[in-house]
Amino acid sequence: MRHVKISKKELTNVAKLYESVMSNASHGLFFREGSVLGAEIAELAEKEREKFFEIAKKELVERGWVEDVKFDDGKVTVKGSIEVSKGEQPTCDRLRGILRHLYEVYRNEKVYLTEKKCVSLGDDACIFNIEPID
Repeated sequence: MRHVKISKKELTNVAKLYESVMSNASHGLFFREGSVLGAEIAELAEKEREKFFEIAKKELVERGWVEDVKFDDGKVTVKGSIEVSKGEQPTCDRLRGILRHLYEVYRNEKVYLTEKKCVSLGDDACIFNIEPID
């Protein structure tokens, strides 16, 4: 399989371009983009279900989305998200989409994923809470 590499600077510049055209609506687009990107990672992880999150972590690190990630039942803790940039709100929208897709495939149910802490806001790590959708 062939992959394209994109630098953090390029990713940030693309985000700024979308934001200049679409304002806050761009964050929803980034999230949906992440869901699409998460589909391939989930497909790879599903091949060895007992190692699902181990494979997902390996893929996220190798693809440069994170430096480290810890998956738990109710939350995900991320160090070194490529989407981190100083701001007034959490900035890891694509990563949130990827993670949500992973949990939906793993649990076989719809989930709601929120970024409760973000390095962009000065936190030590990005922390995402996972909740089932009733």
